[in-house]
Amino acid sequence: MQHPDQSQRLDKWLWCARFMKSRNLAHKLLGSGRLRLSGKVVTKGHQLVRPGDVLTFPQGPLLRVVRVLDLAERRGPAPVARTLYEDLEPVENQMKRRDPVEFPARPARRAAGDGRPTKEQRRATDRLMGRR
Repeated sequence: MQHPDQSQRLDKWLWCARFMKSRNLAHKLLGSGRLRLSGKVVTKGHQLVRPGDVLTFPQGPLLRVVRVLDLAERRGPAPVARTLYEDLEPVENQMKRRDPVEFPARPARRAAGDGRPTKEQRRATDRLMGRR
């Protein structure tokens, strides 16, 4: 546990807390402007995070809201990473509330060796996927 007056780069903290697979992906998320730090949009990876800050960001189809409890000294195993934050909006609650229709359908798969789809088959697939 570190002192509350210390801080850490946000991209490094996201990586250490195992929200992102790499610091580069964390940096890209921050650069996209889709992460909020205590209600303010963050666009730089070098933004500092401190214990007590609240982060809001998309992760796949879910919206994650977490409170920073501690800073990371290094990237460790997942059980240790879970001690760095408190999930204010647990994923389980979001999954219960979500309408199954909201999740995108899996793309249509063709059997191996069937060749390219005909124009009629492609248009039918597009209609099924809601692209036309």
